Amino acid sequence: MQDDATNPQLPRIGLSQGDFNGIAYEIMLKAFSDARMFETFTPVLYGQSKAFSYYKKNFGMESPNYSLTRDARQACDKKFNIINIVENELKIEPGAPSDTSAEMSVLSMKKATEDLQNGVIDALVMAPDNPIVAKSNRDFLLSFHKDAEPLQILVSGQMRIGLATGDVPLSTALEQIDIRYLVAKLTTLSDALKKDFGIDSAKIAVMGLNPHSGSLPIGDDEKVVKAVSDAQHKGLFAFGPFSASQLFVTGWWRKYDAVLALHYEQGVFPLKFLSSEGNACYWAGLPVVCTTPLHGPAYDIANQNKAVPDSYRKAVFLATDIVNRRREQ
Repeated sequence: MQDDATNPQLPRIGLSQGDFNGIAYEIMLKAFSDARMFETFTPVLYGQSKAFSYYKKNFGMESPNYSLTRDARQACDKKFNIINIVENELKIEPGAPSDTSAEMSVLSMKKATEDLQNGVIDALVMAPDNPIVAKSNRDFLLSFHKDAEPLQILVSGQMRIGLATGDVPLSTALEQIDIRYLVAKLTTLSDALKKDFGIDSAKIAVMGLNPHSGSLPIGDDEKVVKAVSDAQHKGLFAFGPFSASQLFVTGWWRKYDAVLALHYEQGVFPLKFLSSEGNACYWAGLPVVCTTPLHGPAYDIANQNKAVPDSYRKAVFLATDIVNRRREQ
C-alpha cells in the first residue's frame, strides 16, 4: 500500500485487543507511551476506546493519546488509532476471563483479520488471550489459508526456533511427525528465513526426540535422519538430529540461523530460559504477516501495573520488519 512510488506509506500494523480482563491493554499502553514507536509504523487497534481510557486512567498515564477512526485506511500517522468494534460500554473485570471479554476478543480478531486479508492493514499483532480463545482466533486466521504449510517461529534476539508441531499433547505431536511432514516444515522455515528475515542459504539445526539423538538416532529419530537427508537433497541446509543439551547447553545453536524443534515445549523452554529480551511468535508460510507476544494474558497481575511490554514490543517490531522486507522484494 503506497501513496506513490517515491513516498511509501508507513506500514499499517493492526492490533487485536486480546482479553481486556488480562494485561493486553496494559502492555499496549506501556509500549506506545514511547513516542518513538510511531516513527516506523502506524498502529490501528481493533478494540474499545473506553477500555483504553479505563486502563490509562487506572495507571495514571498521560500518554499515549488516541485518534478514533472507522476505517484503517484513514488512520493517522504518528498517532495511536482505535477502531471501536462496538459502541456500547462493556463491563471490565480484571483478573479472570469472562463471556463478554471472550466475545469481544473474537470480534476484534474477526474484524482485524478481515482487514488483513483485504490488504487494508499490512500486518496483524495478536494480543495475549486465554488459551481457548487464542486457539479459536488462530484457527480463524489459518482458515483463510488452508493450502498453506504454516509454521510458528519463535524469535528472541538472534535465536529463531521453528515449531514443527503446535501446542498440542505430546502424543498428538508424535502422530503428526513423519518424514514428508518434517521436510515440508523445513521447507517453510527455510523459505521464511530467506523471504522474511533476509537470510540466504540458511543453516537449520533439527532437534531429535530421543536421548542421545545426536550420536545414536533410534526409534522416531530415524524419521528425523531421513527427513534431514531428503531436505538436503532438495537443496536445504538442514543438519541433525541434535539433542537439546548439544544445542543449548553448549551454545551450538549460535552456529545455525534457526532451530527446528519437534514439539512445543522443546522449543519454547530453551528460548524463554536463554533469552534476555522480549519473545515473539511469527506465523510463517502465510501470504499475510501475523505475530504475537510469547506469553498469555497473565490474569494474576492484571490491572496491577506489573506487566512488562518487552515481548509485545518485540512482536510489533518483528511484524514491521517483515512487512518492510517484503516490500523491498
